[in-house]
Amino acid sequence: MLYAFGFDQLGVVVSDLYFVDPDPLPGQETAERGVRLELRIFEPGELTGTIYAARPISIGRPLWRVDLLQDADAPPHTLDRAHHHPNFDGWGPGSRVFVPELSGDPLSWLSRHLADPGGVLKEAGTSLGEISASDRDALRAATPEIVDTVRRLLDRVWSGELGRPTENTAASGAATSMRVSWL
Repeated sequence: MLYAFGFDQLGVVVSDLYFVDPDPLPGQETAERGVRLELRIFEPGELTGTIYAARPISIGRPLWRVDLLQDADAPPHTLDRAHHHPNFDGWGPGSRVFVPELSGDPLSWLSRHLADPGGVLKEAGTSLGEISASDRDALRAATPEIVDTVRRLLDRVWSGELGRPTENTAASGAATSMRVSWL
């Protein structure tokens, strides 16, 4: 499941995730499941055809990521592997940063951060001049809706509906590394 919130040039994408880390940290060798949120650059394409044509939209480079993950075999609400990536090098995320509040009160942590786009952009190494004030204001205003979407996706992951390996992956046995998600 993929949700996208797009503003003029900034956007947020949210997806469920099932992940087997090819190089896990000690004690984290099992699959992970949960919800991933990324702050991304959105790029509108040129209209092709008439003025009524659909406009292409590209979800471009990532700036910042939050992974609300847990051991796939753990009971719901565990979030023992929740972390964030404050910045990216191109398309590759920086190191995982574990913050206790992401496991204990993830929606409050996320809400606080999304409501402070300037702080998030600074943490991501993005100049405020790159992102318009109107985009930062739009993100701030959309924060409650985005956080509610994350809450609903987490509920669906915890119910077992989302954040699962695909039928093809499950039928072929455990892979050494895999990712099932939009993001």
